[in-house]
Amino acid sequence: MPPRPPRFAVPEAPAPRTPRPWGWWALAVALAAGLTLQLMLADRARLATDPGWRPRLESLCGLLGCDLPAWHEPGAFRVTSREVRRHPQDNRALLISTSFRNDARWAQPWPVMEVALHDIDGNALGLRRFQPHEYLGSPPATGLIAPGQSASATLEILDPGQRAVAFTFDFH
Repeated sequence: MPPRPPRFAVPEAPAPRTPRPWGWWALAVALAAGLTLQLMLADRARLATDPGWRPRLESLCGLLGCDLPAWHEPGAFRVTSREVRRHPQDNRALLISTSFRNDARWAQPWPVMEVALHDIDGNALGLRRFQPHEYLGSPPATGLIAPGQSASATLEILDPGQRAVAFTFDFH
């Protein structure tokens, strides 16, 4: 048997390569991000109604080319002025003039305006809902009313008589 060379002269076998754990972590993070993105896009209609999520979804949809439903917050419409008077040409009718503003943070569809007349006890004597084309006089130029935008309306309604002492506006 030939003599063995000294240990320092024998080339060492390469150490077995251990897999790096960062590869699996990167894959897990990528899959989690993809799942989160997919869930956000699938549920974007509901998330778009949340003021905290809406800016994020607008940015995301701007990048991905998706669309969001219009913001809908009827409680953000504020009546800024209102007046009820007798109709100048028909004594059986009332003329209601009002102005309102969209105080929401985003544009939203033109609301349906509800006008209710009440008696002294607060009971409704009459109620009518007006579509945007009815209270604006023609269809709006755009389907959305911008944040801070105001609009004026003049409505003609039948006079419910002396029992009507108050009126209210509501938006839907």
